[in-house]
Amino acid sequence: MTLGTGQATCHHGEILQGVFLDERGRPTRGLVTLPMADPRTRAVFTPFSPRAPRRVVVDPPNRAKAARAAELAVTECARVGGVRPVGGYLSVRGGAAPGLGMGSSTSDVTAAVRAVAAGLGVELTPDAVARVAVAAEGASDPVMFGDRPLLFAQREGRILEELGPELPEMAVVGCLTGSGQPVDTLSLVGTARRGDIAVYERLRAALRTAITERDVAGVGHVCTESAILNQRALPKAELGTLREVARGCGAVGIQVAHSGNVAGILFDATDPELRARIDAAADRLGAAGLAPHRVFSTSAARTPSSSTVKPLSFESAVPAPAVLAAVSSAPAPPTQSTGERSWTTTFPKPSPDLT
Repeated sequence: MTLGTGQATCHHGEILQGVFLDERGRPTRGLVTLPMADPRTRAVFTPFSPRAPRRVVVDPPNRAKAARAAELAVTECARVGGVRPVGGYLSVRGGAAPGLGMGSSTSDVTAAVRAVAAGLGVELTPDAVARVAVAAEGASDPVMFGDRPLLFAQREGRILEELGPELPEMAVVGCLTGSGQPVDTLSLVGTARRGDIAVYERLRAALRTAITERDVAGVGHVCTESAILNQRALPKAELGTLREVARGCGAVGIQVAHSGNVAGILFDATDPELRARIDAAADRLGAAGLAPHRVFSTSAARTPSSSTVKPLSFESAVPAPAVLAAVSSAPAPPTQSTGERSWTTTFPKPSPDLT
């Protein structure tokens, strides 16, 4: 046993989320997230002596889900690797602000599980990490599987379908709706409706085809339709504005966090007019009170060095075809308070049917 480290990315909300059929034909809630290279959560696990109490002490204390996941990871490592269960000290740093729908808690949990496994010298598969994450949170995002486009059953911690090797390269101008306030997913209500599965299976097939054919416009269409469908679960007053901005600056569509306030305008990153389109989107969003908080490319999630790219202003040249930039022209999102009260889609209690 030794000091172990782990890290995990967040995401920028969902490309698609709804109710789908699994391999046995059963209705199953699932989602496809929009990957980002940054921000990342970094965790360090220092095992206690076997004679010390078998509990995990976390710093800061409000990362209680990460501590819960670390304790479950110790048990899983003991089962898989035959190591002796121990407690430890868990330090968690970085990650996304909670409540925006960016998978902040799953990032914390995944980094913590990886740190524990490294500290105990046990290799856990992504499937095992996903099971631990769901046990710790009640639901999970698929960040432990990397940035492959997956249809993921968030409440069961398993892959329903791998939709292709990678997303076509898109540039995203991200902003915050709802004044960037955290979303209380427990207050949302929703029930499955007749015909829902047929609609979401159609979108699933359309997304699979768009990814296979590297059709950015096709991906954008699915994202937009999923965002519109989500209005009945989490209405966004700004959805019309987002769509108007997208149409006005030649975007391929919009995407939203289905249980959070982050949203994005989507562009084909190979478009020769990309710089002008991004500038236009930033101006239009700003004029509508939706100041952009970041610009990034889906290719950045596959670029290890992208996490260290220096921020670019909107006036800076964008390295085509990818936009490896994060901008801070919007106010900083709210931070989590000391007493844990998570407002993410992964809170371990029943959530709405479309979350």
